[in-house]
Amino acid sequence: MVHALDLLNVVVAHQASGSDFESPSINEFYPQAVLFAGTPFELNRIMMIRLLVMVLLIVVFSLWAGKFRSSTKQGKLVPSKFQLMGEISLDFVRKSIAHDQLGKVDGDRFLPLLTTIFFVVLGMNITGIIPSLNIASTALIGLPLVLAIAAYVTFIYAGIRKHGMGFFKSSLFPSGVPPVFYILVTPIEFLSTFILRPVTLALRLTMNMIAGHLLLVLCFGATSFFFFNAEGFFKAFGAGTFLFGFVFTLFEMLVAFLQAYVFTLLTTVYIQLALADEH
Repeated sequence: MVHALDLLNVVVAHQASGSDFESPSINEFYPQAVLFAGTPFELNRIMMIRLLVMVLLIVVFSLWAGKFRSSTKQGKLVPSKFQLMGEISLDFVRKSIAHDQLGKVDGDRFLPLLTTIFFVVLGMNITGIIPSLNIASTALIGLPLVLAIAAYVTFIYAGIRKHGMGFFKSSLFPSGVPPVFYILVTPIEFLSTFILRPVTLALRLTMNMIAGHLLLVLCFGATSFFFFNAEGFFKAFGAGTFLFGFVFTLFEMLVAFLQAYVFTLLTTVYIQLALADEH
């Protein structure tokens, strides 16, 4: 509810100078520079949010690690609530994603990468519903693309490490296919395995975050218009658009988690396919 009121206040301030309804624009994802304008180190609001999330994640994980080491040395059997939250969060990635798809040995082997991807995506997504931030920092393609490239390099590394250069041969020329059909199958396999996988990973995350932000801005922008600019009976529509905005805020919380889960799960599946014995 606080986030809904915060968004409404932002929209009201933005539209105070005019009486016409202003629809959300893609330009919101390209804010003006805040620091170091015109240099390679230029920072805008979205970059500042990314840095903030990164610092918070480092602090939280450092505290979790410190609590775990302290409990181990002191022989505590009952963890604190903060430590328990960390263990539950890490166990979710370990057991529900890594071990479930890769088994214990390979799951633990790739767990640091998978854990990093999950919590970075979740942290960057959740900023879209935090008051005064109000935008998911994964809504620009740069960060999702970096994470997708990391997943891409990892599953190719896993395939080469286990199968050698035969990984590419078995990927492009799958067994059981009549040789005459390779002229059709091989380009399709190359496109789907080595091109579309990282592209779809990045685009799926980015588009979902963009759509969620624009939808929230539209709802609260309409609320502002109906409450402060509409006349007569039409003001009542503001209550409806505000309610929709509040519901969509809750929905965005779910989407933030699901997108982190899907991104991490697909990365794990790609690694599992690269390790499969048929290669």
